[in-house]
Amino acid sequence: MASSPHVLVAGGGLAGLVAARHLAAGGVDVTLLERHDTVGGRVRTVERDGYRFDRGFQVLFTAYPAVQRELDLEALDLRRFAPGATIAGPDGRTVLADPLREPSTIPATLSNPVVSVGDALRIARLWWNLRRTDPETVLEEGIDETIRAYLDKRGFSDRFIDEFVAPFYGGITLDRSLSTSSRVFEYTFRTLAAGEIAVPAAGMGAITAQLADRVRQVGGTIETGVRAESVTATGGDSSGSDGPVRVETDTGTVEADAVVVATDPPTARDLTGVDAIPTEARGCVTQYYALPPGVDLETDRRLLLNATETGPNHVVPHSAVAPTYAPDGTTLISATYLGGESYRPSRRSGASRGAAERDGELSELTRRTLGSWYPDHRFDGLEAIHTERVPFAQFVQPPGFRERLPDVRDPAGPVYLAGDYMQWSSIQGAMESGRQAAKAVIDDLSRSRGR
Repeated sequence: MASSPHVLVAGGGLAGLVAARHLAAGGVDVTLLERHDTVGGRVRTVERDGYRFDRGFQVLFTAYPAVQRELDLEALDLRRFAPGATIAGPDGRTVLADPLREPSTIPATLSNPVVSVGDALRIARLWWNLRRTDPETVLEEGIDETIRAYLDKRGFSDRFIDEFVAPFYGGITLDRSLSTSSRVFEYTFRTLAAGEIAVPAAGMGAITAQLADRVRQVGGTIETGVRAESVTATGGDSSGSDGPVRVETDTGTVEADAVVVATDPPTARDLTGVDAIPTEARGCVTQYYALPPGVDLETDRRLLLNATETGPNHVVPHSAVAPTYAPDGTTLISATYLGGESYRPSRRSGASRGAAERDGELSELTRRTLGSWYPDHRFDGLEAIHTERVPFAQFVQPPGFRERLPDVRDPAGPVYLAGDYMQWSSIQGAMESGRQAAKAVIDDLSRSRGR
């Protein structure tokens, strides 16, 4: 480029940070605006009293292509979950391990009542077939149907689907009914087969902190506490060839040669007027607890899945996986409930009750659930220490959802879109969308300047 055009990025989540980094590395003068005091969007960590609380249940799939491309995984000091899960229900607890990685667990896996021999063989076949696929084509090829239909068609037993897949993928897609697209299932299953599940030692917020550092290292500017309130293309088309874009913020007006809107989906739709941006949401509530002294959930760094629909969808043994999440001598766990406030045992509306009362009901339900899973332990001393409500954790992804998603250049003028809703709801989707938005901006600006 003959000179350095100025590009604004509105939104400091994963997509915005990746877009800003690639733009700055491509010779663009970049300013990222984030409405909160810190960057991160949905990927943030709260630190308090020696504890680390991620914004809801979040983990990093190490085999995501964008994760391997955009992050320095070694610098994140990852703490890894053990493969498999502990399944808990009225009949007790069973461990479903990964015999392909831990051959010593084959006898236990074959004797697990939740997994028939046929199910185990079907898992192995699926693992083998999907691991050999190209991740770039998984979301585009094959029949797209619900996850439930996909598994039924392949002969998996109802018990395996209901007691393992439903809670496990309930944690991934926030959709225990398994009505999400089977392409999402195939992509994530392939990723799990090729890599691991982990969290950074300093919490998931370390991911966005690293991305922010990389933006600054290549010359990008990050301004926090600034909210974009409107975006107006004052001339030209999507090539950015004529005139600037005006962005009204709560601190004043800024003009730029192009703008990347990388906010949450409802805000992105408001700012750009693009109706194809999905705004139907799946939410969740995650509550963190300090376990009573002497209580051990004995999960061996595995997720604890609820085989029934009563109580939390899953429980995470945070300090067992990453001792850095809790002060020495304490045990931190969390319980995640799907669907926002739908867990409530009370019939009264949420508007008539305070957050403290709702939190109390939630912790009592978790206490009762754990007591039913561990009848030899007492959970009277279970202490709720933090609650995260994430009303828009993911957008809804039924079969065929990708055909309805917007294009990066859909807004009028030199305005571009970035966010996981451009791909699919995941860390992979968010990061990849940021990279593609930056490429579109650089390509269009280069063409407009005769290069």
